[in-house]
Parts: sequence; C-alpha cells; structure tokens
Amino acid sequence: MNKIKYVGKVYLVGAGPGDPGLLTVKAKTLLEQADVVLYDALVSPEILEIISPYAKKINAGKRKGRHSLPQAETTELLRSQAETKAIVVRLKGGDPFVFGRGGEEMADLVKAGVSVEVVPGITSGIAAPAYAGIPVTHRQYNSSVTFVTGHESTEKYRPEVNWQAIAQGSETIVIYMGVHNLPQIIPQLLAGGMTHQTPIAMIRWGTRPDQTQLIGTLGTIVEQLQVREFQAPAIAVIGRVVDLHSLLLPQSPDT
Repeated sequence: MNKIKYVGKVYLVGAGPGDPGLLTVKAKTLLEQADVVLYDALVSPEILEIISPYAKKINAGKRKGRHSLPQAETTELLRSQAETKAIVVRLKGGDPFVFGRGGEEMADLVKAGVSVEVVPGITSGIAAPAYAGIPVTHRQYNSSVTFVTGHESTEKYRPEVNWQAIAQGSETIVIYMGVHNLPQIIPQLLAGGMTHQTPIAMIRWGTRPDQTQLIGTLGTIVEQLQVREFQAPAIAVIGRVVDLHSLLLPQSPDT
C-alpha cells in the first residue's frame, strides 16, 4: 500500500490563557498565514480575530457537557487537512503540552507520517495567578509548586491523582479544571496535612478583561463557590502565596 503524501504541516499552537497580548510572535504569524485552523473552546474571541480571513475555521473545542468533536475525529481531521493544505494550525488554549492533549495529537500525527511542529504558549496556571497578583513561587513563601489536573481522563495510565501525597510534598498547588471536583479534592488535601485555614484562590477567565477571582480558605471555599455561583473555566491556587494577592493587588475586587 502506498503511503499518503502530505503537502502540508500541522502546527500545534498554544494560544495562551486569553489576553491576545500574551500570544507569541510565532503563533500570531502562523494564524495570519494559516490555510485552516482548528480551535478550542477556550481560545478568546480576540485571538480568533487574528486568524487570516481566507482560512477555514473549525471549532473543535471541548467543554464540560458539550463536545464539538471527539478526540479521534479531531486528529483525523488534522491529518486529512494536511493532505491538501500547506499550513494547518491546531489552536489550543494555554500550552499544547500542559493538560491540552497535544502530546496525544502529535503522537497520532507522527505515526500517520504527518509533519508536526509545536509552538508553546503561556499556560494559565502561571498567567492567571500573575494577573491576580499571586506569584506561584516566592522565596519567602515557597520553594515548590505542583501543577495538576482536577479533571481526570477515564483512559489515563493510572486511576487517580494522589492528592494526599501532593499536599505533603508541595507548598503551592495549582489545579487546572478543578471547580466541579473541588468538594471531593479538598478532603483529601486536608487528610494530607493541609489545614482548613490554608489560603486558596479561584481564578476564572484568567488574563481576560472579565477575569474574576474568589479568595478563601480550604474550609470556606466550597460554600463561597456555591453562594457566588462561581463556574468554570477556572483554576485554583492553593498555598501561602495566595496571601500576596492583597499586597500586590490591594484594589482588585474579589468576585
């Protein structure tokens, strides 16, 4: 059987957390030159406006309860587009390799013989806290930070995150996609040695004009989320560095 010849190349591009000013120069150039762009649900409208008006735009985004395209179909679409299009961009929120399934997509494309290049993006786990006045590391507060997903795949290599071990081994924890599972995560962190007074910040739509944050403790945050009807997409930052929010952004409203 003859191998398929691909005329194009697929670029796995990180769109960053939302602020178009945080888009890399290389990412912007590719969006302006792209023949086709498959984009995720969390890519901001301002970044989508950068895409060439001549490019074919395909919404391949996934959100809780709403799945535009299955993962296998997305990868197959990228492969088929590379047969006839020169520049195929897979635009992913944040960084493609940070909880973005970029590794899975790249492996499948490489296996199919498609040329692939990764363009890293700024991940929300760093940028959103920064915009909220929370550095994820600070020499006077912590010497470690752990990035972990709060929404686990049923097809992953191990059954679950060891939250107790993370609580014992890291001074700052950044949880992606953890809003809905926080009531189940917090008891495990407490069992790992954290206290009810441990500070936590929930940051929604990080780096965008409508970014909001909710500051509390492990003992209060679940009730706060319910009272405020705080919804995803959001990340959680847990640890003493959260206390810097009131120092670095003293006028910032907490919603």
